Amino acid sequence: MTVQEVARALPAIESLKSLCRSLAMAEAILNPDGERYFSFNSTWSETEELASMRNGSGDEYDIVFAPTGAYIRGFDHESPLTPYRHHDVPEPWPGVLDSVPKIFQHYVQEPAFVDEQGTPVVTVCLWRELEDDTWKAGEIAFPEGHEDPDGSNYLFELLLSPTPEAYHSFAEDYYERTIDIEAVRDLYALRPLDASLITRLNASASIKDAIEAAEEIGYPMADGRLPHTA
Repeated sequence: MTVQEVARALPAIESLKSLCRSLAMAEAILNPDGERYFSFNSTWSETEELASMRNGSGDEYDIVFAPTGAYIRGFDHESPLTPYRHHDVPEPWPGVLDSVPKIFQHYVQEPAFVDEQGTPVVTVCLWRELEDDTWKAGEIAFPEGHEDPDGSNYLFELLLSPTPEAYHSFAEDYYERTIDIEAVRDLYALRPLDASLITRLNASASIKDAIEAAEEIGYPMADGRLPHTA
């Protein structure tokens, strides 16, 4: 699958934002004390929100949700498109960033998305302005012999399969435990968070910590006040 095919398959901006909130909320409850696989910062700036993935093995993505649209950068450390293919002079693969529109250009050099030398840490990039009817990516000459050369299919697997069942399968394998599928479905439906939903997903999770995570994520809360107790 090429990044152009991924661009046609990704959900629209608002649907993608809701999906990213659900993923982050599930992770915050399932893995409250560890490094989060998925996260969401609803106050990344005064006007922008940020969804992120870090798999702990060097692969990552960030999605900026801005008033002008959305910008995605991903990095697969095993991709042949890595900027570090030439260790003496790291640089993005031709075409990956060349067509990023002016409205999103400042994200290319966003400090959180570059290395210590200022090189964009990227193998795949997509963007979508508010008036666009699909996601867009640059024209890229991919090296032959790779099914997923830039890692876009691998990195965005759960974004391309935006179902509770897909996350449930991933989470049971990743955390090696049984997980309540109905609780996952509730999170994917953005059912307001309450103590019952938290404990159904993880009986040992701190209610207080889950509430704090929901506030950061911008996940909807139940009308009634949740008890701020561990």
